[in-house]
Amino acid sequence: MAVAADTLPDLGSDYPLTPQQVTDFQRDGHICLRGVCTEGEIEAYSPLFAEAVAERARAVKPMDERDTYGKAFLQIMNLWREDARLKQYVYSRRFAKIAAELLGVPGVRLYHDQALYKEPFGGHTPWHQDQHYWPLDTDHTVTMWMPLVDITADMGVMDFASGSHRLGYLGDMPISDESEAAWSRLIQEKGFSVVNHGDMHAGDATFHTGWTLHAALANSTPRMRDVMTI
Repeated sequence: MAVAADTLPDLGSDYPLTPQQVTDFQRDGHICLRGVCTEGEIEAYSPLFAEAVAERARAVKPMDERDTYGKAFLQIMNLWREDARLKQYVYSRRFAKIAAELLGVPGVRLYHDQALYKEPFGGHTPWHQDQHYWPLDTDHTVTMWMPLVDITADMGVMDFASGSHRLGYLGDMPISDESEAAWSRLIQEKGFSVVNHGDMHAGDATFHTGWTLHAALANSTPRMRDVMTI
């Protein structure tokens, strides 16, 4: 039986942030917030996203035929446009309010969503800046990264280079072996602390600015790493 949008959790309630969390985010360029969604909320939405990703990933090449970027994850964009139930998650007032408060702005707009499902034994995600890909004339950008299943560090939890967002745009360097080498050197030269927030429960979330350098290790387990980003 199909699940109707109006039977799903609306994700409209507030997630309270402390002034210290806002300060930490603006200083480091990233933060991990626990329990942004409840277990029940994730149980309602997670199967819908998994179904949508599986349907759209059928044409993906075998792992051994892909480049480094292709091995990093299954990437499905703008699912909100195709399913009103998924739109309800992507358009969550709760997520938007957190993003706005972290950035210190009165409101935010959606640029896009991405399902980033790192397959069993899928490759690493090289160091990169999200905003390299975004044709936006503002630095007030943020990505929410939320696992829809419980994940351990060996499934590809993200690494962040704390403070790297202050460097701004670092050049035309898409996600690749070249970006991994170049930004690894830069992180070492600048002495940025690399932070990994460790195991995450479904419904926990990280938020990072558009210029924050980040990466993820390979998924060395036989389990899919189901993650939604906005």
